[in-house]
Parts: sequence; structure tokens; C-alpha cells
Amino acid sequence: MPNTYFQFKQFRVEQDRCAMKVCTDSCVFGAYVEVGEAQRILDIGTGTGLLALMVAQRSGASIDAVEINPEAQQQAQENFAASPWADQLHLHPMPLQVYAQKQLPKYDVILSNPPFFLSSLKSADAAKNMAKHTGELLFEDILYFAQQHLTEQGKLYLLLPPAEALYFAGLAKASNLYLAEVLQVYTYHGGKCIRHIQTYTYTPVTAPVAKDFFIREADKTTYTSEFRQLLQPYYLYL
Repeated sequence: MPNTYFQFKQFRVEQDRCAMKVCTDSCVFGAYVEVGEAQRILDIGTGTGLLALMVAQRSGASIDAVEINPEAQQQAQENFAASPWADQLHLHPMPLQVYAQKQLPKYDVILSNPPFFLSSLKSADAAKNMAKHTGELLFEDILYFAQQHLTEQGKLYLLLPPAEALYFAGLAKASNLYLAEVLQVYTYHGGKCIRHIQTYTYTPVTAPVAKDFFIREADKTTYTSEFRQLLQPYYLYL
């Protein structure tokens, strides 16, 4: 049974009421996203609030987070309130499609670890289905929102499995958003690629910059130096 919480160096994520728990690939994603001098950041489908909290740790930006699930909404709000960045973090308890209808600012960074299973079998857990399957939040919804609310120099970041990432890239190009970078995340040296971290911009590119990132060494146990360096500001034991 997963822990009811995940303790980081500067904040704690309670997760007992959320279908999707804190996982390693999400932590890599949250640590990898470049926030730079961003003034406004949006986390789509925040769940526990993990990604919003991770970027808040290294940014002075105003951070909005959208979440549709009622239990996740409450948990994220509590995690935000208990963090050192409560004043920066703003939860919007509604679907992205509803949030998009409001008078909104432009965002310098939009990030999402969205529901990604397009055709796989669903489980008996309705909350987990909502978190993992695209029925409530379509890729097209994310792209449409980004078209309307991403600044001219802004970046859209996605965390997806390889097949879904390829599919999203095709949709994005048709929406005049271009894949600029892709970080291919592997479980270990010699293991399989489990996720793509994609960076989209409005600037056309001939080919995205592709990099490999390994979580563990070939022994499947020892964290790689690149993982340790990336997650050192967050993980207690690094």
C-alpha cells in the first residue's frame, strides 16, 4: 500500500485521497521543467499538487492549478496551504474547459501530466480512470487552451508515454505548436523508455533536441548521477 504522504525537503505531499500517487517520473518532470523568469505558470490536472509545488520551490511566479476531481481538489488545496508558497499557489476546482471560458492571463509556462491512455482497458476505479484516461481531458483541450493562453515566448511541457507523446506531437504541429525538445526517460541503463518529457513552443524547428535520461544504473538499484543532481533539491536522501 502506498504511503499516505511523500515528504520532500521543503514540503510534504499528502496523497491518501488521490488516485494517482507521487511517482518517480512525475518528480523528474517537476524538477526538469524550466521556470526561469516566468511570471505566471499553469499546472493542468494538478492532482495532489505535486508539480505546482515543485515549480513553486524554485520560482517566484504566480502559479494556477486546475483540477476536476473533488477529492484531489481538497487534497491539493491542503497541500498548497501547508507549503511555504501558499500565497503563490491558486487552485481552480473545475475542468480545464470551464476554466478556459474565464478572463485569463497569458501564461509563460503551462505544464501537465495529463490523462494519457487513449485506448487501453479501464479499471473498476472511477477516480483512477479519470486520472489516467483521456475521457475527461482530451489532448485537443490542452492544445486549444495553450493556443489561447500561452505567451508568444512561452513553453508548454507534457509528460507522456512514448506512443501518446508521438500522437500529441502530430496534433500540436497542426495547432502551430512545435516540439522543441524531448527528454526520453528510461527506468535504467539498458531498460525501456517509459516517458517522454516534451517541450513545445511557437517557434518552428526542423527537428527537436532529443536527450536520454536514465533514472537508475544498469544494476536497476543505484540512482544515476544525473538523477541525483536533478532531484537533489527535493529528495530527502539525496
